[in-house]
Amino acid sequence: MRFALLGDHPDGLAMAHALVTSGRHELLAYSGPSAGAAFLRRWEITARSIGDVEEILADPAIDAVIVAGKPADRPAQLRRALQSERHVLCVHPADDRPDIAYEAAMIQQDTRMVLMPVLAEALHPALGVLSDLMSVWQPSDMLIELEQSSTEAVLLDTESEGHHPGVPGWPVLRLLGGEIAEIVGLAATEDMAPDGPLLLAGRFVAGGMFRMTLLPGQVDSHWRLIARTKSARIELDCSEGWPSAKRLVSRDETGQSKELSWNQWDPWAALVETFEQAVATKSFPQPNWREEVRCLELDDAARRSVERRRASTLDYQEATEEVGFKGTMTLVGCALLWGSLVLLLASVWVPILAAAILPVFGLFLLFQFLRWFLPAKPEPPRANSNETAKSDTAAAEPQNRVP
Repeated sequence: MRFALLGDHPDGLAMAHALVTSGRHELLAYSGPSAGAAFLRRWEITARSIGDVEEILADPAIDAVIVAGKPADRPAQLRRALQSERHVLCVHPADDRPDIAYEAAMIQQDTRMVLMPVLAEALHPALGVLSDLMSVWQPSDMLIELEQSSTEAVLLDTESEGHHPGVPGWPVLRLLGGEIAEIVGLAATEDMAPDGPLLLAGRFVAGGMFRMTLLPGQVDSHWRLIARTKSARIELDCSEGWPSAKRLVSRDETGQSKELSWNQWDPWAALVETFEQAVATKSFPQPNWREEVRCLELDDAARRSVERRRASTLDYQEATEEVGFKGTMTLVGCALLWGSLVLLLASVWVPILAAAILPVFGLFLLFQFLRWFLPAKPEPPRANSNETAKSDTAAAEPQNRVP
């Protein structure tokens, strides 16, 4: 497959490098700053540097596009890449608001091309093992604690002024606990400052709670997850930050302990395999675009909670054609009600206007019946299912076991 790279985001460059390294893909064109082109040359990747994105998207030889521009440019690049009917890989976060994610989902449903976020956070095989161990727990008794510290910034896209940064960790929490119903955010100021600590807590729809601590500017990088109930505890430790080597220690209800460990894991190779399978089978990838939508919705809810100093609840609305149809019909119905009142009042002076009320409502009812004749499109799999984690676990078993 031949693809193009738009922008020099580190995740986009790493994804392009992984695609080329696989030997099954070729980078034809690059559009972005000279620093990105320098990285490609360092990896001995040759590609045409083209400043005009439209010229790249007009090339029929390009099959896929990696959207990796600056945060301010990313929404427009994503929209145009999808409209050009190419397979699209988009770095996370796509924007600081979920609106562009909703729009991208609607465009993808029309083009039927693969749309996948560059989001490998929940694909680590250790998380698949952890999810299996937690599958027998009662959700209402569960507490998940996730701590992420770094010598640099922990939040995503912190280098762009005027752009709200994203929060890492949502895919992991959703994999283990399901959809999140409520978020409470605390920070030293009334915004999520990139250089300050951030504490997020909340509850899951299925029951259980979580707490996530983000600590930038620390003396070392660390990633630790602890899941517990009244009688069981599992700790997943990554001493050098994600996605370095991990160690999992569990204690079940009987008091027996088990320890597993994994060597260094390559998230980019896993994403390449996922993308290739989605293109070959024309199926929904995992992670799919629903994961991106949810992450942006959770970012927005966390930001509102920090700013307003109160809990923020989430009301999920799927970005589907059915939801768009219902919303449009609701607006049209309200407009008809007001319009019928206007026609009824005007018919006092022009009696013939009263005859137009019934035909207008008849046309509205006809539109309501149209959706029953449209074929239903398949729904993507739930992002918090354990199927992906299990498949990744099978491909990457623990390197050593200590009873």
